[in-house]
Amino acid sequence: MDTLRAWRASYHLFGLAARSGTIRRTRIGVRCCSSSSSAAAATVSPSDTHAPPPNDRRRRSTSSTSDKDSVRAIRLQKVEELRSKGYEPYAYKWERSHSAKQLQDIYRHLENGEERKDELVSVAGRIVARRAFGKLAFLTLRDDSGSIQLYCEKEVLAEDQFDQLKKFIDIGDIVGASGSIKKTEKGELSIYVKFFEILTKSLLPLPDKYHGLIDVDKRYRQRYVDMIANPEVVDVFRVRAKVVSEIRKTMESLGFIEVETPVLQGAAGGAEARPFITYHNSLGRDLYLRIATELHLKRMLVGGLEKVFEIGRIFRNEGVSTRHNPEFTTIEMYEAYSDYLSMMNLAEEIITQCALVVHGKLKIDYQGIEICLERPWRRETMHNLVKEATGVDFNQFGDDVKAAMEVAKQFLGISTETKDDVLVQKCPSVGHVLNEVFETVVEPTLVQPTFVLDYPIEISPLAKPHRRYAGLTERFELFICGREIGNAFSELTDPVDQRARFEEQIKQHNKKRASLVSESQSAEDKIEVDDCSYEVSLDEDFITSLEYGMPPASGMGLGIDRLVMLLTNSASIRDVIAFPVLKLQH
Repeated sequence: MDTLRAWRASYHLFGLAARSGTIRRTRIGVRCCSSSSSAAAATVSPSDTHAPPPNDRRRRSTSSTSDKDSVRAIRLQKVEELRSKGYEPYAYKWERSHSAKQLQDIYRHLENGEERKDELVSVAGRIVARRAFGKLAFLTLRDDSGSIQLYCEKEVLAEDQFDQLKKFIDIGDIVGASGSIKKTEKGELSIYVKFFEILTKSLLPLPDKYHGLIDVDKRYRQRYVDMIANPEVVDVFRVRAKVVSEIRKTMESLGFIEVETPVLQGAAGGAEARPFITYHNSLGRDLYLRIATELHLKRMLVGGLEKVFEIGRIFRNEGVSTRHNPEFTTIEMYEAYSDYLSMMNLAEEIITQCALVVHGKLKIDYQGIEICLERPWRRETMHNLVKEATGVDFNQFGDDVKAAMEVAKQFLGISTETKDDVLVQKCPSVGHVLNEVFETVVEPTLVQPTFVLDYPIEISPLAKPHRRYAGLTERFELFICGREIGNAFSELTDPVDQRARFEEQIKQHNKKRASLVSESQSAEDKIEVDDCSYEVSLDEDFITSLEYGMPPASGMGLGIDRLVMLLTNSASIRDVIAFPVLKLQH
């Protein structure tokens, strides 16, 4: 505020000097544009002038706003004209006293028509709307916190500043403005502008005010424009930041410490997924972008840390969909001397705390469905859920894979020699068949929070064998809205068993790859072959770490992107990732 008081004093001196003709303004922007401009004014397109009358707005031709090259050329002329007069339209700094929201909160009780002449404020932001008529102009300025109106009156601004405002300021420009606070007769809180400055001249037009940026592909490719045109998009990323912050607070309050593990790894492990491969020149070797943080976090347990977590980017060279992006964010956590039941409680704690921070309640709407996050959440085994949906108990098949396949095909509606039939036929065990039925028949029905327990050992190479049921593991996955949110185990700590599981995983992967190669004919088949073309290797160093001894432990991974989707009512993962990976434009 001291800056504003000093400016206020200098402003009055400036005004007196200007009226007596003793000062030539040589500093920035629009404030100081010479009144004796002999340069021809640039021709301004309709998109660069003030808004047309209300009854003409929807009939306005879109040609002027879509012709970016034309608008850019006009605005570049304005930049050159400003510079020719000695003013720099790309400022270094601006002193702000308040955000738009702070002003809205502080002065919300002003009466209509009331002005606080002695309280000078300063704001900065992007101009997103403008109206000008006669000796008045109204600009809407938006900053990170919200919007506020700039009330500009010709008689208040020094000399020809009002004319320069109309000539040089376009929608999209970033502007600083100072003045007193006034509420208009119509009740709009405004800054009664005494001084303003162009801080950044925008060269490209913003999307049409009434239609916004609606091209979905363009929204993802030019997220910065999406955020300007659709302020609710910014809110999604604010919520994301809150969620990540709350997860950290919850973990730290429970005694976990945050660690960092390598993104570039010598062997991709901790999950089965196609990795991204790169080459390190100095080391002369291939490296892999991590597909999970699991194996290195477990090494930390071996080293003596008992509660660890990592929030980090994961990379998988696989397909994209509304639920999948090649890079995504997870939190993985590991706790010594606990089992998977402990992780269920921790999952409930993390997600409910995030929901309360974002919504203040545990009943939320997602795509028109009410989701109840009140604890405790449903807990049921995979076998029982499949039995509920199909009436078939897969325990009855024992090791009879063929019998399980025949029953599965009936419930999956698969006819002979279709692609789905081939997938089922390639299932190497009853556990794999059970999982196919679960993913197709049961998973989409798990709308309310559900922990699915006790997965077959064949599809859980890192989970501890179930202490009561042979052939199963102590593993759960958490489903909400028909999609997996989390995955957890009682961790396998036996190095001999772990080696055997890894070797079996490698064997099955190589068998599947060989089978696909021998049978591939169509282009679709070749894509599937390519998806399995990577090598699965055994992480010998991880096995070595287990041989030194890892304490009994449980671990869990939660998908932060999918959690943010749930808490922001977003239908696609691309809506919650600021810059998602997209196909090249042709």
